[in-house]
Amino acid sequence: MSVNRLTGALREIASTARRHLAPTAGASTPAMLRIAVGGYHLWHVGRRRKLYYGVHRTDAASFDPVGPARILRTPLPPVIADRLVDASLVTGALFTAGVAHRVVGPLHSALQTWNFSYRNSWSMVFHHENTMVLHTMVLGAAPAADALSLDALVRDRTLLPSRRSWMYGATPTVMNSAVAVTYLLAGIAKFTGGAGASWVDGATMRGQIAFDALRKEMLGEQGSPLARRLYPYRHLFTAMALVSLIVEVGAPLAVLDRRLGWLFSAGAFSMHWGIKAIMRITFPYNLWGVLYLPFLLMPPPDPRR
Repeated sequence: MSVNRLTGALREIASTARRHLAPTAGASTPAMLRIAVGGYHLWHVGRRRKLYYGVHRTDAASFDPVGPARILRTPLPPVIADRLVDASLVTGALFTAGVAHRVVGPLHSALQTWNFSYRNSWSMVFHHENTMVLHTMVLGAAPAADALSLDALVRDRTLLPSRRSWMYGATPTVMNSAVAVTYLLAGIAKFTGGAGASWVDGATMRGQIAFDALRKEMLGEQGSPLARRLYPYRHLFTAMALVSLIVEVGAPLAVLDRRLGWLFSAGAFSMHWGIKAIMRITFPYNLWGVLYLPFLLMPPPDPRR
């Protein structure tokens, strides 16, 4: 292949990737995502504010810092940790409203990352908040307040300016990529665990569900009646294990085509509601559907020129 043909092929690949992954979109696309993610943060943290205050006063012997909090050797004074949570609620409100986004966006993302890392440094790590943090990072760095914001009102005198850019279309793609990586890692972890490829037969999932139900009952919690009813049907667990692997390992494909993204969103959303029904394990960001909103709002590819 000549150099010119190779160059032309690479340009065609790059053009196709840009048309699909960073299509031209209106400013309202990342703006709606900003409002949804920011609003969810306010609800999620606001209703747990007193819980976080209690965690900050836990015995220091339980403090095992993770993430950015690893710079600490001892816990922060509880009052300082409390005020950092309060500050994230303030920046969260400004972030959601789209006020001074170039400053507030990164600041809110940093505060959120710190607070969740600090919270996870006590007792156990809560993975269900990770994707929300990643989404906030993307939106904090993106031009996500060019519409449906106070910034837009001040600059353009309208909430819906007629702005279009590839950056607006790229924002949901980057958010979707973060989601795809987390699901892919979950799928790989199943194969690299003790069960290996045999995880597909459903026996491991069935055992995990039974163990979780038994643990809950021994600790005085109420197990799921649905788990007890489904336990005898081993083939059902084989089907569920297979579907979960297809959803998780196939997640990267959802970034490449928005129709696959819709299909992935429906499958993953249903999977998490199934987990809640069978195991009573809750992933709020997933169950509310906010995690999958970037897939649903992904604009169509630009037409080929």
